[in-house]
Amino acid sequence: MSKFGLVRCSRWVWRFKTLHPQKKASTFFTTTTEGGQAVNENVSRRPEPPPIRVALTESAGRGVFATRRIGAGELIHRAKPLVSHPSLSKLQNVCYFCLRKLGNSVDSQSQGASFCSEECRKQSKVFHDVEVKADWLAYDEYCRSHGLKYPLLVKRLACMVISGAASADLLDILQPAILSPEMISKKEHQSPAVLLLHGTMEEGFGLLRSAFTMANIPDAHMEFMSRIRINAFRIEVAGGLYGDLLSSAAASVDAEAAVGTAVYMLPSFYNHDCDPNAHIVWTENVDARLKALRDVDAGEELRICYIDASMNHDARQTLLYQGFGFQCNCPRCLSGD
Repeated sequence: MSKFGLVRCSRWVWRFKTLHPQKKASTFFTTTTEGGQAVNENVSRRPEPPPIRVALTESAGRGVFATRRIGAGELIHRAKPLVSHPSLSKLQNVCYFCLRKLGNSVDSQSQGASFCSEECRKQSKVFHDVEVKADWLAYDEYCRSHGLKYPLLVKRLACMVISGAASADLLDILQPAILSPEMISKKEHQSPAVLLLHGTMEEGFGLLRSAFTMANIPDAHMEFMSRIRINAFRIEVAGGLYGDLLSSAAASVDAEAAVGTAVYMLPSFYNHDCDPNAHIVWTENVDARLKALRDVDAGEELRICYIDASMNHDARQTLLYQGFGFQCNCPRCLSGD
């Protein structure tokens, strides 16, 4: 099962085209990424595409495949978030927009939010002006008391849609549109490394609408709540060092363990494996880097681990089914490890 997402069109250029089907995968579409190097003072060559393609797999929907050999530790590509939000416990410690740690100085502040730069303040101004019109005390307390983070992303994206900064159908490419009962159950997983499936989406949805109604703000079409719920990543940025992604937050994580959460486009197409060959790291802010954990052959599918890979077989199976709605059949799980 894939974790699907989108990224800002200004950063990623999607080219839909048909290619000859290849063994075990048929090409869905390809992508190019920003970058490129100057050939001389006046001529710049076209951006180099990342060494990957998004294609249909035999059993897990869409996936990401290497188009050439990728060496262990190699940077596969970068990704900017479509939507992100800091953890409630980190609001005074990280930039409200890019989640960069603020340190001892704050370059810009606006209506209770702190930013690492004037640029970040300007980038967030449109949707932040909508946010500050509503009273979020009940909504934030709901998130805090239940340990939930994905509703914060829903709030942020709803304000982006209302302000005109984003389209209501921005996440339509994500799946699933509707969650199964198991994926929104109230069963708790007490380990801090495990996603906590608390509360119900209905309660959060009601609080969100109530906040908009009381502020006389026409609410957005928020059918994207379930898509955010299953595609959100936990962001860890520790002292400028790489922070491994060994668990992605589909619902929530320990409030003190992460600086925030975000939804990306291309990283969300990576399928899961309990013994992954790639992972996501963050060095300074919410911008993600996908790196190879080992050598990857051309044509091989790139996979990340959605959860804590150190858990035993039964714990992984339970969490993946309840949190993501699928039974893992990766080689490690099939071996009983």
